Amino acid sequence: MSLSAFSRRTLALALALIVASTAFASLPYAAAATKFKFEEITLSELQAGYKNGQYTAEEVVKAYLDRIDQYEPNYNAFTVMNAQALEKAREIDKRRAAGEPLGALAGVPIVIKEAVDMAGFPSTMGWAPLSKEKGGIELIPEFDAPVVARLKEADAIILGRTNIPAFSSSGTRATTSWDGDTYNAVDRKLVPGASSSGTATAISGNMAILGIAEETGGSIQNPAAAQAIVGIKPTFGLVPNAGVVPLGGSTRDVIGTHARTVRDAAAMLDVIAGYSFEDPKTVAAIGNIPRNGYTSKLSKSALQGKRIGLYGPGWRDQDLTEETQALYDRAIEELKKQGAVVVPDPFAGTEFAEYFKASGSVGIESVIYDMEAYLKRLGKNAAITSVAELLEKTNEKPSVFNRYNDDLPDPTSVADLSNFVAVRTKLLRIIGDVMDKNDLDGFAFPQMFKETPLLSSEDNIGATTVSEINVAGVPLVTVPAGYYKSGSPFALAFFGKMWSEADLLGMAYDYEQATKFRKAPVLTEKR
Repeated sequence: MSLSAFSRRTLALALALIVASTAFASLPYAAAATKFKFEEITLSELQAGYKNGQYTAEEVVKAYLDRIDQYEPNYNAFTVMNAQALEKAREIDKRRAAGEPLGALAGVPIVIKEAVDMAGFPSTMGWAPLSKEKGGIELIPEFDAPVVARLKEADAIILGRTNIPAFSSSGTRATTSWDGDTYNAVDRKLVPGASSSGTATAISGNMAILGIAEETGGSIQNPAAAQAIVGIKPTFGLVPNAGVVPLGGSTRDVIGTHARTVRDAAAMLDVIAGYSFEDPKTVAAIGNIPRNGYTSKLSKSALQGKRIGLYGPGWRDQDLTEETQALYDRAIEELKKQGAVVVPDPFAGTEFAEYFKASGSVGIESVIYDMEAYLKRLGKNAAITSVAELLEKTNEKPSVFNRYNDDLPDPTSVADLSNFVAVRTKLLRIIGDVMDKNDLDGFAFPQMFKETPLLSSEDNIGATTVSEINVAGVPLVTVPAGYYKSGSPFALAFFGKMWSEADLLGMAYDYEQATKFRKAPVLTEKR
């Protein structure tokens, strides 16, 4: 994609300085000229800078846009930029100077996953037949998704929309996107994780502070683990997912957050969580949101006395690689140093692993019905407003419909989700029984059983918690936990009972603060 609308003055100046300081004009173009002023800045640091007049929103947003302009050609995190971002920043500065009340994320640069609707911006679903740039049909939503509306109300500044694989149907890479691959900010040779590929790259690469991600089967946690950032996959029904391209909209899809720190991820969850009349599922969230928010249990002693279940064959009969086991063993010792009591393989003796393997990854049965509802929500003036029109006007069958034969069911009818309900019920019962029997506060698993694969390979990410977590609908927090010898990130996944986000975030925060493993990636420019 082209970002020529943004200035390259900063890059030009840096290159001029390099040339002027050497007798050789052949220095590597990919070398970083100067350190980014806002590298690894946290939400609280940015907000303090705004409060004391150290920064203006315009200055901050301009810096991030310049950084995107510099590195985007080599990472392809974005599909479209928000041309109004600087104007919004100036508006925030004026309101701040006038003493007007501002939202919780005022002046904070964020990114939105392409699958989440923004009024007036194309919704391509990552699919070439819906990309105007590829000669396809352009779909322009008339309405923001509820989470976007909430972020705008909080005065966050949306820099752009981020790349996804077609229909968000990969947990590993964005290769099937009409816009091509997104590259891992930690190392371009590695897969970025998917389907929230672009969001993870933008956050890990310091191209934004916060990002919206979305998951059906690993799409929040996989990119977070692969790129050494924090991801929150919330309880199903906590955050409204209306206005989001569905895979399992009625069963598994969740909207979550990507950030570089646990506190920042939790602060963003505070803004987007809760009941919306547009999404009846979220009625379950009423009474299940912590009174003082998702940052309320962040403490450097949150792990003290907590009983934590560990990964083992009772959960899944999948061995960890030798190096992954060594990294996990170190993480276990770190948990114990923080006062946690660990319980090896608490699922041993249960039928969890066998039952889930026999049940399969259920919950996508509703995709055609959810797609019908999504298309209708685009608005009456949208180019496509039904599944029938989608098939007729594109003359293609989306890959996510391949589960159906040529005789597709009526998308306006009701999906049969009886098997999914039975499987979720059983999984939740086993998880609850295991936690009660062992008096557990949560679990801490290695998010992957092996290293992040190379982008050039055909390997997929080896997650330990996909799709078990997604089918069960329970929350999970991914936190950086070190690096392999190759430099590939290693991550822990904390998860527990439904609605336990605040407790999980507390434990993840304690671990994060005790270890501080994340290192800022060094980005390179396109040669």
